[in-house]
Amino acid sequence: MNQHPASVSSTIQPGPGLSLTYGYGTDRGLRRELNEDSYIAADPVFAVADGMGGHEAGEIASGLCVRALAGIPQLATGERSITAAVLQQYLVRADNSIREAAGARAGTTLTGAVVVEQMGMPYWLVLNIGDSRTYRLSQGRFEQISVDHSEVQELVDAGEITAQEATVHPRRHVVTRALGTGDETEADYWLLPVEEGDRVLVCSDGLTGELADEDILRILSTVAQPQDAVDALIQAALRSGGRDNVTAIVVDAKNVANDDGAGTTAPRYSPADRDEETLPRPLANGAVTQPLPEQPEAGTDAEGEGDNDRR
Repeated sequence: MNQHPASVSSTIQPGPGLSLTYGYGTDRGLRRELNEDSYIAADPVFAVADGMGGHEAGEIASGLCVRALAGIPQLATGERSITAAVLQQYLVRADNSIREAAGARAGTTLTGAVVVEQMGMPYWLVLNIGDSRTYRLSQGRFEQISVDHSEVQELVDAGEITAQEATVHPRRHVVTRALGTGDETEADYWLLPVEEGDRVLVCSDGLTGELADEDILRILSTVAQPQDAVDALIQAALRSGGRDNVTAIVVDAKNVANDDGAGTTAPRYSPADRDEETLPRPLANGAVTQPLPEQPEAGTDAEGEGDNDRR
């Protein structure tokens, strides 16, 4: 679950066939007072939530999101039978919990990959809401699976700016979809066959804001163990400035007998050197990211306590 020690790595083999090895870690970064990221890394669910709202509000939002996902029954049984419809039900619960606790003044992004089996074949069920990201390195090809819900992504899609221009655009940290705030709370979903040797990265924008895709690929393709890759990614982000909280999960899949992998994606570029914060798109005439007047009762470590460092 969230905030596990970064030195721990796990291998899951529920039976013959697919074997998962994964690592995880988080760091508050070099400029943030608190860590507002939360994550869950428990077969079959691997997801990262990046809280928004300032002070403890973002930490509360991401923690409530992780708590909701932790309630999915398959986490207790290890079954790989979760569907997009089931995931969306739990995201609605998370959205409601955040709104009750924060009054629409805090929110969280969420991205991740859930391992599911259909007709005896394993798949990555990738979900995304906001601008945290899920990548896959498969059959030698590296791609960003998730698509950002952000104002600059909309401009890129419309052909008004290039992907390179998006990385320095003044509105690049404004998200158009999030849990707990705004009108749109439905995630996007992708179902991809698991390929032999797949490596999946789930991360907050504190990582992608510091490292270009080619830097991420270099680490993922040269560091063998998932936990070592997580540690290397986080350290690289800190060396590049560490302006935001940084969270990463790396999952490797083995003992899979599927066909070819996925396509490629364009490389990304490093942003301008300044402190920035992810914000939900303002409603009508104002932002909705004021801090909470007081913090609700804290949960357990597994529910999203985000003010602790990795070590």
